[in-house]
Amino acid sequence: MLKVCWNALRASAAALLTGLLLLASAPASAQTNPIKVGIGVALTGGSASPGRMLLAAIEIWRDDVNAKGGLLGRPVEIISYDDQSTPSNVPGIYTKLITVDKVDLLLGPYATNFVAPAMPTIIQHNKMTLSLTAIGINRHFNYPKYFSMVPVGPDGVNAFSNGFFEIAAEQKPKPQTVAILAADAEFARSASDGAREEAKKRGFRIVYDQSYPPNTTDFAPVVRAVQAANADIVYVAAYPPDNVGIIRAANEIGLTPKMFGGAMIGMLITPIKMQLGPLTNGLVIVETFLPSPKLDFPGLADLMKRYQAKAPELKLDPIGYAFVPMGYAAGQVLAKAVTETKSLDHDRLAAYVRSNSFDTVVGSVAFGKDGEWVKPRQFTTQMQNVAPNNLDQFRDGSKQPILWPPEWKTGNFIYPYADARKK
Repeated sequence: MLKVCWNALRASAAALLTGLLLLASAPASAQTNPIKVGIGVALTGGSASPGRMLLAAIEIWRDDVNAKGGLLGRPVEIISYDDQSTPSNVPGIYTKLITVDKVDLLLGPYATNFVAPAMPTIIQHNKMTLSLTAIGINRHFNYPKYFSMVPVGPDGVNAFSNGFFEIAAEQKPKPQTVAILAADAEFARSASDGAREEAKKRGFRIVYDQSYPPNTTDFAPVVRAVQAANADIVYVAAYPPDNVGIIRAANEIGLTPKMFGGAMIGMLITPIKMQLGPLTNGLVIVETFLPSPKLDFPGLADLMKRYQAKAPELKLDPIGYAFVPMGYAAGQVLAKAVTETKSLDHDRLAAYVRSNSFDTVVGSVAFGKDGEWVKPRQFTTQMQNVAPNNLDQFRDGSKQPILWPPEWKTGNFIYPYADARKK
């Protein structure tokens, strides 16, 4: 009897030892709960194309982090919700992420129109977030745990127009008058506020300054009103669906100012560029990031290669440069802050982000006042020599050279707009 008990005890001890050895040899991610990162982003509706690209980028970042052992020895899990391109849905989403899902970290939302309504919830719960493409948010909230991935820097909302009007002011003879057209929505209002200041700063006279309802679908009357003002320069601030309508209406009506473009966010999306084709020639567009030999930062080419391989299956923008690198870079900033502080405490994380620089796929990033970049780096570009039905022409940036800032310049401005349209 004693021998049987002794053998059973030995067997139990061996099983326990085997179990401990297996547990010790298992990866850290198998032993611990995941670090949950929450984000609300448009996956359907008018803002879905950028939103889905950004989420794809963040999921690639998650996979890369987890392949290296996760953060703090724990795997990263993304919890995301579709705001359906409806700003009123955003507060509920971030409340759920924080109070129900109890996420450890936050990213987003995407776009000024969606970040603004999320902020009261984020502030109430004392959380840090890295917004993905919003501008001018902290001029309203002055919240120390907010950071932006759009490189407007100290220029704020003016970064979407200062290069545009700087280029205009350099032309000889200098154009004199400006028409400003903007959607009646948060981002467009902010961009047009900046355009108004930048135009006046350089001595331009504003002869037309109007907004249109966000649900506008027929842009012919809107563009005819702009044409009637007969301005030398037309600056537009609008979201993707509007851009298509405005550009098509301008072509049909024959709008030919000396300079045409602005913060036309739809022109950051490759399928829209392909859809419009040569109608885009001559447009002067403000970009946050784009393919360019001067922007070949470490890790970028590999990221874009992997994203572009996934894009057809996911039915995403086949190029993706305007949004994917910024989404991935936001994850890189978050990962370094967590790793270096060895913490998920939002106060500690925010203090670290505010005080350090980050090497990312979009270059070195450092945050200053209001959580914006220390140094602005918005690019003013021009669509040139665009051919119809050709995706590959948009892969290397040659059809959209950078005109400004001077240190990033890759091409020359074709002026006036009518001449660029002939190319």
